Amino acid sequence: MATDNLCSPTGINLEETGYGYTLSVVSGKYKMIILYWLAEYKPVLRFNELQRCIGTISYKTLSLTLKELEKDDLVIRKVYPQIPPKVEYSLSERGKSLIPVIDMMCRWGEDNRRQVE
Repeated sequence: MATDNLCSPTGINLEETGYGYTLSVVSGKYKMIILYWLAEYKPVLRFNELQRCIGTISYKTLSLTLKELEKDDLVIRKVYPQIPPKVEYSLSERGKSLIPVIDMMCRWGEDNRRQVE
């Protein structure tokens, strides 16, 4: 690979690269899982549906993770003014732009996990 095409050239702070920025946006135990469920399961999910899909996530962790995804403009939160409150989550256009990356990761995993098993 040519050195001018490196994503993270030697001597540069990782956080100042596109790779570092991408990691900062999607890092965390559940962010990619939430994006996966919103992309693959249903385009719109309510909080409790997401929690059931993931299964191992606490209310607090899901809430904090969704707030981070919303702050990074990857997820849209829509609140309906009714009682009980209804809140739905969907991918933003920016979040949808990550789907090809998630798909490539899935394909890589399918192609390579068999080699280790």
